[in-house]
Amino acid sequence: MSAIARRGLLFVLSSPSGGGKTSVGRALREADDNLRLSVSLTTRPARPGERDGVDYHFVDEPTFARAVAANAMVEHAQVYAHRYGTPRAPVERALEQGEDMLFDIDWQGTRQLRSALPGDVVAVYLLPPSMAELARRLSARAQDDAAVVARRMAQAAAEIAHWEEYDYVLVNRDFDETVAAARAILAAERLRRSRRTGLAGFVSTLLKG
Repeated sequence: MSAIARRGLLFVLSSPSGGGKTSVGRALREADDNLRLSVSLTTRPARPGERDGVDYHFVDEPTFARAVAANAMVEHAQVYAHRYGTPRAPVERALEQGEDMLFDIDWQGTRQLRSALPGDVVAVYLLPPSMAELARRLSARAQDDAAVVARRMAQAAAEIAHWEEYDYVLVNRDFDETVAAARAILAAERLRRSRRTGLAGFVSTLLKG
């Protein structure tokens, strides 16, 4: 099956802040050589340990605005006080080469990505097991002060309200089980007939004997 050419896919993970999308995505990439992270542009400052060009492309507002005006991004959104967006060129190149890209974006970005590249998006939403657990996870990260945690919790319900727009919804109770379920989704979507661009040729050769 691996010899049959296929078009790549865009694997989206969304969740409210603290819902686990970044950790689940990291686990998927560590076990899969053909899944690479889409590196977004953002106007927010880097957090401790983040690297420019690896985690994000950290840019100023004018640079971001120019990219939007040039139609150089497939999606972009305002999240809290900062802007995020995905460069178009590497996404289109990956799809054509049969490579899969992982997106850690919100529902706004997912909508735009579907609009720009219909048929290429597989969207998965991660729900927390409870709002109390979500608050605990946000506090345990120790990246934000209490006011920021409170703001993220206030926004969480509005974000979760978009769960029905996704192809798959997982409740992230147990990390390993969630990762296993996401891997199963990815494996199945890679075998979708519409993505296997080399299948018609293979069948034709098969029937010719």
